[in-house]
Amino acid sequence: MYYIGIDISKFKHDCAVIDDSGEIVTPSWSFTNDAKGFSQLKLLLNSLDTETRIGLESTGHYGMNLKLFLESNNFSFMEFNPLLINRFVKSKSLRKTKSDSIDCMMIAHYLMTVEYKPYPSSFYHTEKLKSLTRFRDSLIRLRSRQLVELTNILDKVFPEFKPFFGSRFSVTALYILSNYSSPEKIANMNSKSYEALRKLSRGRFSTVDFAKLKQLAKNTIGTTEDYLLLQMQIVLDIYRQLDSKVDETEVSIKECVSDMNPPMLSVPGIGIESAAVILAEFGDFSKFKNASQMLSFAGLEPGYFQSGTSETTGKMVKHGSSYLRYALMNCAQTVVNYEPTFAMFYSKKRAEGKPHRVALLKSCYVSSTHCKLKTLHMMPI
Repeated sequence: MYYIGIDISKFKHDCAVIDDSGEIVTPSWSFTNDAKGFSQLKLLLNSLDTETRIGLESTGHYGMNLKLFLESNNFSFMEFNPLLINRFVKSKSLRKTKSDSIDCMMIAHYLMTVEYKPYPSSFYHTEKLKSLTRFRDSLIRLRSRQLVELTNILDKVFPEFKPFFGSRFSVTALYILSNYSSPEKIANMNSKSYEALRKLSRGRFSTVDFAKLKQLAKNTIGTTEDYLLLQMQIVLDIYRQLDSKVDETEVSIKECVSDMNPPMLSVPGIGIESAAVILAEFGDFSKFKNASQMLSFAGLEPGYFQSGTSETTGKMVKHGSSYLRYALMNCAQTVVNYEPTFAMFYSKKRAEGKPHRVALLKSCYVSSTHCKLKTLHMMPI
């Protein structure tokens, strides 16, 4: 049996091969992150005359092409959390020495110590979903940032505007700012303008609100400088573009989730976007033996410290994917609201004196168990 450790980086990868006894078969060497380098790696793997196991660090998108190359050439591989490799390296020496050649050798040695769980074949759909959901999150963050910028500008131009709408930007509020860019234009809105606003708000924007907003615009203390109005229109344009791109991304996510048809969508409170994040971040559900491992993977379990007679539990560990933690906690809250079984469990934990978020975390455990059982029995990934 040969154990192959590959340390991934942006422009090159480092590789080392050891045997069952830990003896070096192939010293650390580098191959470039291109067709020539991948061909060199394939020649090495084909030259090994016995069973091989390949270990990689999980390094985001840098390893994507290499993983696809290994899969397309029928080589199995296993990914590790970089934190585990880091701790393994520290356990081997007190020296503070780090290099790519050392790391790939340590990955090979660590591979010998764990149960080999190859990355699932045909993982492309999961990787595609992860990329889409994370990209959607970044777009939403950028879109939210534009609303912060818009608020800063309105504080100078028309400070009474946002409080009038309850300190939020509704569809009606954004429409007014886009079509009537200054307090003067808002103050001069007519009945035709109101009719458009009434239809847009489905009747919620009343004539009383219309008259009050016009009066606020007429008496505003804001400064309508040209450069501020220009900034506001640019911010609104960027916001609209980002909003349309979020919609486009969500269409692709829905198509991907529909192809996978996950049974977890039958759980009340779990929508397509949340299911997409859970599927993408967890990946292969069969690699988890129980819900505790799933929560540990997401970093949702509490820390535990025991030494001698001292025993304490700490705060949430928060290792792993922050996207996954956010999705699971949001789902737990919604599931508690719509599913009687989870609501009873949540109420039980609250009655035991657990704070809201602790009780919600316990509900995550039950929810993860439910999702895992449904997924493993009804949908192979």
